[in-house]
Amino acid sequence: MEGDLFSGLSNGNQVDGKVLQTFHKSFGQVQDILDQNRLLINEINQNHESKIPDNLTRNVGLIKELNNNIRRVVDLYADLSNNFTRSMEPSSEGESSGILKSNGKANSKRIRSG
Repeated sequence: MEGDLFSGLSNGNQVDGKVLQTFHKSFGQVQDILDQNRLLINEINQNHESKIPDNLTRNVGLIKELNNNIRRVVDLYADLSNNFTRSMEPSSEGESSGILKSNGKANSKRIRSG
């Protein structure tokens, strides 16, 4: 199924398994953080609705945690973008860039620099 997600990229080429594992791991981390954020938001809303001073004070820390989590998600997506971009570029040695043709064979084209 993951192969289907990335098939068709780069003129019908497929991304290799290592790249897919990295994406899968990063998306899993993002999903975990988003799930935690959902719980934080629910608690923040309950505290706000309660109007109890201690609960409102607690919201300060919860909102800081929420903001930090959002920063982590942004960083993870930035890393994903950079990793994806690198996976689509040819390597400096002129070897295949980790991209396989749709027939599963490595791209044998060499790219000369300069």
